[in-house]
Parts: sequence; C-alpha cells; structure tokens
Amino acid sequence: MTSHLVTGIGELVTHDPRFDGPLRDAALVAQDGVVVWVGPASAQPAADARTDLGGAAVVPGFVDPHTHLVFAGDRAAEFEARMAGTPYTGGGIATTVAATRAASDDDLRRRLAALVAEARAQGTTTIEVKSGYGLDVGTEERLLRLAGEVTTETTFLGAHVVPPGTDRADYVALVTGPMLAACAPLARWADVFCEPASRVAFDGDEAREILVAARSAGLGLRVHGNQLGPGPGVQLAVELGAASVDHCTYLADADVDALAGSGTVATLLPGVEFSTRSPYPDARRLLDAGVEVALATDCNPGTCFSTSMPLMIALAVRELRMTVAEALRAATLGGAHALRRDDVGHLRLGARADLAVLDAPDHRHLAYRPGVPIARALSL
Repeated sequence: MTSHLVTGIGELVTHDPRFDGPLRDAALVAQDGVVVWVGPASAQPAADARTDLGGAAVVPGFVDPHTHLVFAGDRAAEFEARMAGTPYTGGGIATTVAATRAASDDDLRRRLAALVAEARAQGTTTIEVKSGYGLDVGTEERLLRLAGEVTTETTFLGAHVVPPGTDRADYVALVTGPMLAACAPLARWADVFCEPASRVAFDGDEAREILVAARSAGLGLRVHGNQLGPGPGVQLAVELGAASVDHCTYLADADVDALAGSGTVATLLPGVEFSTRSPYPDARRLLDAGVEVALATDCNPGTCFSTSMPLMIALAVRELRMTVAEALRAATLGGAHALRRDDVGHLRLGARADLAVLDAPDHRHLAYRPGVPIARALSL
C-alpha cells in the first residue's frame, strides 16, 4: 500500500462537517486512491510520495451527473439560428441521430475520449454519460458500450425523442421491449425526456410506462423534466423515486414541495439556458425550500456544447442567484447525490482522492474568473 501527501494547499474545501468551512494552509493524505488524513499542513504525517501545490486551492473533483457525450457531428447552424431568435423545441436531435448512426465506433470513441479529457482538464473527475442519439436497438446498445469505456455512470436514454415518421405507441413498445432488453446490461440508469410541450418528446403516461419498465429491469431512474414548460416530469420523478429530475425550469409550488419532501435531486443545467436564450431555473426558490440541488453541464451538440463545470458554477452564481459556496456544493456533493454516490463529491475520510486543483487562492475564483482555465483534475 502506498501513501501520497498533498501539501501546500492554500485553501481546502472538503464538505466535511467536522470542519467549520474551508481549511487554510492544509494538507491531505491518500492511500491507494482513498483519503485517509486531512488537516493542517503543520501536522501533516509522512507519506511515500509528496506533491506540493504551492498555495493553490483544492476542492473536491467536480461531479457532472448529466451529459450526452457519445455523438457525431455538430449543430452549430442550429445554435446560430437560436441566437437569431429561433426557439428550441428538441427537433434538432434527429440531426445528431443521423450523424451518430453513420459514424464508426472509432470515430465515436475518439470524440468521447476528447470530451472526457476536456472535462478532466477543467476539474471534473466523475461523469455520467447517456445514450440517446441512436434511437434504434443496435445503435443505442453501441453507444452504451462505448460510454462504459469511460465511466460506470452510464444511462440508457432510448426515450430521448420519438424518431421522425415513427408511430409513438410503436416506439414506446420498442423502448420498453427489445431496446431495453439489449441496453439494460450496459447501463446503470434509465432516463426519459418527459416534455409534453415538445411534439417530439414523451408525455406523462408514456414516460411512466418507460420508467416503470426500466425499474423492473433493475435500472435506477433519472428524468428530463419541466424544461420547456410546466409538465408532469417532477411529480413523476418523485413518485417513482428517481435519483434526479433535470432542468426544472418551469415549476409549480406543488413541484417544489414534492422535491423538498423527497430524495430526488433537482439537477440544474444553466449552460442550456445560456445556449438557447431560455429562462433560467430559479435555484434560490429550490434551495430556500430545502431541495437538494446539483449542477451539470448537459454537454451535447445541440443545447450546450460545453464540458466546463467551472462555467456552470459561474452561471449559477450570476444567473441562478446561488452563492459561490452553494454552487460549488451543487457541482460536487450535489452531483454525487444525484448519482447516489457517497464516495465522491467530498474529501472526507474514506472518499476517493479525486481533487480539483485551482490556480487561485480560494474557491471563489471559480465564479470570479469565468472562462479562465484555473481548474484541473488530480486523482491520487
């Protein structure tokens, strides 16, 4: 067994209730990739290896619980049109489906690896990856197989949209039958785009049928909900015990109350609103009600082509009315809870030694210096 001391930490955020906030002039020891000691540098123990960060701040590695990283092509033209006033409806997903179906495994693998590396270069150490750009049995299975090469947090999203020209009932039967049977062994989670306001997504009854079938197949549940307008997504997620409901832009008081009394995390994706000129969700309303909130990038080619969790933190502070501390917690511990993980998102004893090292004196610079690459991942 080998131990590794990280010292010279100007500020250390641990999310450990033993400490009253961040530690100054701190050190950390990991043994075989697990945190075994945290405290003041003046009391640091000996270790087999040593890294001195020279006063840099350290926070838990970012946990990104919502991405769509396995795809081909881009939708820059769609983005340009939205900036000129064209509203987002979800219809452009079909463009990515066509490109993805035509791509080889090697092409998809190269893009996926590049995006994961890009995320790590900005401090992300745990990442969820969805399928959803296949919408047929063979391609959905292929996308999950590739996603499993880079993460254990794989999500089956055959219920992304109904393919053009396909009967809705027939497609739901495909998703809950042969597609689920092929994909469940490759996934930890199942997700559905529950959005009655979109003509291509799924209504509440369709989403329920898909989620119940996925749960029966042994998958955990996630929901895209209440993004484009009011809808049943939040209530359905809470009722079925989903780990998270993502977007949460249009919420009734009953939705907020349901989330506050549940174990379902509200995952907010401010990069989507930035990239679609849409209203931002009201994080302050959720937090004040006691709802658990996470942040994620939703990195995808259509509505947010960014892997940057620091950017999401900056947007959360500027546009969602979160404090920097709240946004950082949502991007780390909140994301871990959205994935129902207790080994990441914090730096308590027994956690994975996944760090985000900041080229800055403290964590406030994540929002203070938006767009500047001050964070990088360090896994011991």
